[in-house]
Amino acid sequence: MLSSLRKNKRPRDLLLVFQLLCIVLLFFFFRAEEGMDASIAYRALGLILIIYVSNYILGKISNGDNYIFLIVSMLLTLGIVTAFRIDPNYGVLQMVWSIAGILLFYGVYFLIKYFPRLEKLGSLYILLAVGLTLSTLIFGSTLGGARNWIQIGNRVYVQPSEVTKIMIMFILASFYSNYDKYRDMKYASYIIMGILYFFVFCLFIQRDLGTAVIFLGMFLAIQFVYEKNRKMILLNLALMFFGGLMGYLLFSHVQVRMRIWLDPWSDAYGKGRQIVQSLFAIAEGGFFGSGIGMGYPKLIPVSYSDFIFPLICEEMGIFMGIAIIMLYMILVYRGIKIALHQEYIFYRILALSVSVLFSIQAFLNIGGVIKLIPMTGLTLPFVSYGGSSMLSSFMCLGILQVTSEDLSFKFERSDGREA
Repeated sequence: MLSSLRKNKRPRDLLLVFQLLCIVLLFFFFRAEEGMDASIAYRALGLILIIYVSNYILGKISNGDNYIFLIVSMLLTLGIVTAFRIDPNYGVLQMVWSIAGILLFYGVYFLIKYFPRLEKLGSLYILLAVGLTLSTLIFGSTLGGARNWIQIGNRVYVQPSEVTKIMIMFILASFYSNYDKYRDMKYASYIIMGILYFFVFCLFIQRDLGTAVIFLGMFLAIQFVYEKNRKMILLNLALMFFGGLMGYLLFSHVQVRMRIWLDPWSDAYGKGRQIVQSLFAIAEGGFFGSGIGMGYPKLIPVSYSDFIFPLICEEMGIFMGIAIIMLYMILVYRGIKIALHQEYIFYRILALSVSVLFSIQAFLNIGGVIKLIPMTGLTLPFVSYGGSSMLSSFMCLGILQVTSEDLSFKFERSDGREA
């Protein structure tokens, strides 16, 4: 029983107050000519109701950690408010993706909770991941320097690698939860490494190096905890270093990003404009911000997606930026706590993988826009505008929610050992 994770203190009212304050601030700082009308107000109130009801239902059906959805709800609200600030059309679309993500969260939650023995479907996960990867290589479109999008219709683009990330989690969990069964295979650890590096190589061809870093980060974390052959960790680190070096030598956009990271001021009106304007925006906001609606989002390229964090800091202050970082830290902390308390190794690995995914993606995004590390082009989970990212993030959250529960009803241990 996961008693420490099942304390239900009913924090829904605090969540509702937080969201109402965000919406009130939004309407207070916006002018009528900026597109805020009654229809948008109805959609905003509808989203508040959906999130509030979702938290209420979750408290009724789940005996796990109900705070992770609460944390994500706060991040989601900040993201939607900022999207409205940039462009009301983005705000409406972000609300639609958020509602779809919440529905997908519950779909994944029930599917994983009541589908038996998912750890036995390792081959299926590999086939799905290979299919998604090859479809991107064959039918993909190039946007932002990476061939990682598939166009559906005239204006809709999807990113299959967002789902492939989830398949990677299940592949790793399936392998290491059955690790003892593969001990008679001399090269089992090399095979799983070869499978993972096949996907990394495909991402390398697509020039989607940011997603490749996430794949390798998850693999390294799980390998560090569960791989008994410690030489494999050193081999993985060596391959990661070699891959990073080859990426720098072969791809001009990687070289540009490295130069911008080292000295963005040398080309402040060209290639370095993004990071320069990002730093200016954060500095301009100060501790308490210039106020919602008082910033200059059009000066920051892609402020609605990759560079949404600097705009939040400009208009809401560095304190809000620190608050966002702390929300991610709490989310990752609770995810690791879930992994430590989970009794069954397959779900423990899934919980750890999701936690590592959120931590790496948030670090790469925020670290890139504050010039701590080179930019990677990754979105900020639950905050940045983007359909594929939003849906996959909610899918990961659904996985984490399931793994936080007491699943003793689902398994019967006949040998008395840990499953």
